Amino acid sequence: MTAKLGLVARKAGGALLTLAFVVVFNFVLFRVLPGDPAKTFTRNQPSTPERLAEIRRSYGFDQPLTEQFRRYVVGLLHGDLDRSYRFKQPVADVIGDRLWATVLLMTTSVVLAAALGLWLGARGGWRRGSALDHATTNTSLAFYAMPESWLGLMLLVLLTPSGLFPTGGIRSPGMDPWSPAGIADLLWHMTLPCLTLTLIYLAQYTLVMRSSILDERRSDYLTTARAKGLRDQLVLRRHALPNALLPSVTLIFLSLGFVISGAITVETAFSWQGLGQLSYEALRGPDVPLLQGLFLVFSAAVIGMNLLADLLLPVLDPRVRPS
Repeated sequence: MTAKLGLVARKAGGALLTLAFVVVFNFVLFRVLPGDPAKTFTRNQPSTPERLAEIRRSYGFDQPLTEQFRRYVVGLLHGDLDRSYRFKQPVADVIGDRLWATVLLMTTSVVLAAALGLWLGARGGWRRGSALDHATTNTSLAFYAMPESWLGLMLLVLLTPSGLFPTGGIRSPGMDPWSPAGIADLLWHMTLPCLTLTLIYLAQYTLVMRSSILDERRSDYLTTARAKGLRDQLVLRRHALPNALLPSVTLIFLSLGFVISGAITVETAFSWQGLGQLSYEALRGPDVPLLQGLFLVFSAAVIGMNLLADLLLPVLDPRVRPS
């Protein structure tokens, strides 16, 4: 028990140190960017030197960097990520409004890609050199090599002119989001961006699982299982897969960490109003407080999922448990 608590404490402490570094880096990064934030805030608007000075004072830009950093950290501890230049709202509220769309799209894509990729990788690796192995490996690599935005645009060109799928957006105008028709409309709009991301992510799960199966297929414990008379599919399912899944579990959790960040190019191509498109809109500004908040949220999600994967692996694999 003491060893387990020590492991959790070490992993959590490392994650907190990483997050602290991200907070400092996040503050410094957006302070060294060229340009005057006050002028960015008043872009395309008539402004006087007095107005610019008032904006700098209200946002604390006229304070020393040490005081700005203190205010920044205190704000983070209270859940305050500053106010967005573009939306004139608290950054936390802007991110919260877009979060659900990205989580829905990305989680669905990751789950579909992981389920299909692990199945194809296990089958292909178990029968190395077969027609299935060649077909799945080459096809998934071809999709993985395609830029996300290009594949999304090709699907738009091929499938939207006939009216089979919408050209973008989350839902049709005037649709009740909680009605059965509204839910079906949401899924209809989500089909093409979800398909794009699933095809792109498919290769990594397929190849990692295939490689793990290839490492396990000649192991002595599998030879023993075959010698006991177990059918080939039972050997794969009961003995090879549990051990081969461990690298894939780590990959899945890392992918879930990137769920929050979304896919900027895909969400922009399909006008999917999530955090990916929000990042694109913030970059166009540039909306520095919003970019800073997005960067922090994305980093925290990756760190949190990486910590969860580190804590889960000893549960799944006794070989990495502390002695």
